[in-house]
Amino acid sequence: RNGQACEDRTSVGARLQGAPKLQLQRGYRVNHTRSNKEIDACCRLRPDDALLLENAIEKLGLSARAWHRIIKLARTIADLAGSEDITTAHLQEAIGYRRLDRPLRGRG
Repeated sequence: RNGQACEDRTSVGARLQGAPKLQLQRGYRVNHTRSNKEIDACCRLRPDDALLLENAIEKLGLSARAWHRIIKLARTIADLAGSEDITTAHLQEAIGYRRLDRPLRGRG
C-alpha cells in the first residue's frame, strides 16, 4: 500500500468519533447538516482548488448542488486527517468518492 502502514480498527474508530467533535467545536453543527452559506463561510478553497472542483464538476456532469456536497465531504476528510484546512489532496479524495457514485457513461 504505497509504503503506508494500515491503521488498526481502534485508531480508525477513535478518529471517526473525533471528527464530529471537531466539527461541533468549529461551528456548532456537523458538516453534513450545514447550509451552503455556512459551508461557504467556513470551508474556503484556494483559487487553484476551486478551479479543480469546477473542472471536475463539469467533466463529471454534476449539478451545481454537487459543489457543496463535495466541499462538505472534503471538510470531513480534512477533519479525519486532523487538518485545519482543506488541502488539494482532501478535495481530490472527495471528488474521487463522488466519481464512484456516478454511473459510467456509455455503459448500459
